[in-house]
Amino acid sequence: MKLNKLFTIVFFLTLSITASAQEMTKHFSKNTIQVGVVVEDLDKALDFYINVIGMVKHSGFSVNSEFGKRSGLTDSLPINVTVLKLENSDDAQQWKVMSFGKKGSKPKSKYISDDTGMQYTTIFVKSMKPFLERIKKHNVKLLGETPIMLDDVRQFVLVQDPDGNFFELIGPE
Repeated sequence: MKLNKLFTIVFFLTLSITASAQEMTKHFSKNTIQVGVVVEDLDKALDFYINVIGMVKHSGFSVNSEFGKRSGLTDSLPINVTVLKLENSDDAQQWKVMSFGKKGSKPKSKYISDDTGMQYTTIFVKSMKPFLERIKKHNVKLLGETPIMLDDVRQFVLVQDPDGNFFELIGPE
């Protein structure tokens, strides 16, 4: 009898947790977050993202000046966006890169604690070796004392893109 009671409790608890999880996810039409990054120099940024980080060019799109103003994205400026991903798959996050051809208005951070807002992006890698080779080849500065070991297997590397955005790379040597 006690076993049946325990089974019933576990069954309804599992059902409740499943329903709760479904309730939380029903509000989103996609399970990804897409990030838009405004850069000073589009060519330099794309070189970093593609040739150092290893992203792939996926697609692109434009937003006309009228929509830019009506949507509140810009003050009547058109937008040309290059969409990058870590891999060409439907489930991969989108890194949307765009430039308005002007310098940023705030100084580049030296540390993530220097400013508020989104400060860094974490990318988990299968092997740190090709990343460290590309970082060296493209003269990208390693920050802090990185690479450093997080545990017996995983390394941590910190770099910045040409606009000062921080990237953490985490993975085995």
